[in-house]
Amino acid sequence: MTASVAATQIALLVAFLALWEAAGRGKWIDVLLFSYPSKIAKLLIEKMADGSLMPHVWATVMETGAGFLLGTLFGTALATLIWWSPFLARVLDPFIVVANSMPKVALGPLFIVGLGPNVMSIIATTLAITVIITTLVVYTSFKEVDANYIKVIRMFGGTRTQSFQKVILPASVPAIVSTLKVNVGLAWVGVIVGEFLVSKQGLGYLIIYGFQVFNFTLVLGSLVIIAIVATIMYQVVAYAERKLQRR
Repeated sequence: MTASVAATQIALLVAFLALWEAAGRGKWIDVLLFSYPSKIAKLLIEKMADGSLMPHVWATVMETGAGFLLGTLFGTALATLIWWSPFLARVLDPFIVVANSMPKVALGPLFIVGLGPNVMSIIATTLAITVIITTLVVYTSFKEVDANYIKVIRMFGGTRTQSFQKVILPASVPAIVSTLKVNVGLAWVGVIVGEFLVSKQGLGYLIIYGFQVFNFTLVLGSLVIIAIVATIMYQVVAYAERKLQRR
């Protein structure tokens, strides 16, 4: 079943690329705007050969990885703190709801002014997007754990710390892993938006530069790289999820 699904996915991708290539070469589409696969591949190979591409790729990957990991860690820590203190949960609940409803990318200019036009403001923009979502999802998972399990721990003299370690956290691992999947996409959004605003290096910068000089092949090539790296990140998280489910 898995092999047939993978084969179908590959076939759909190949068909899409072939149709796109034919449309570009046959001038069925505006090549200036939409380019076509072989032209994009040629540009990327040229830029890799002259060494001008990889510094941008590594800059964005490092920023995305940092925002992804820190967002998940901080969000899980905040969810744990809220679960630990029911009073704090009631106090923070409306603030978290409001923060979640805000367009977090709009905070980018504030981070640039406060932290400076550097990598810190890009990571801060990413954290603004990932932390709140992580907190909400993980905290909801904590609350949905069967209370009877906690009662059993308490009956045997277990503390609140032991209840969290033995029941709450293990039961919430699937939710945390699911949050990682969501954060893969959100981290890329935060980093690319941050690079749009401030960076002089990275795939977001290449996208903006390509738009300014009307080199849409460069824009699409940058998007292709983002899609490839994001897919790799997602597959790593999915692999970790499968490993955890087998235990």
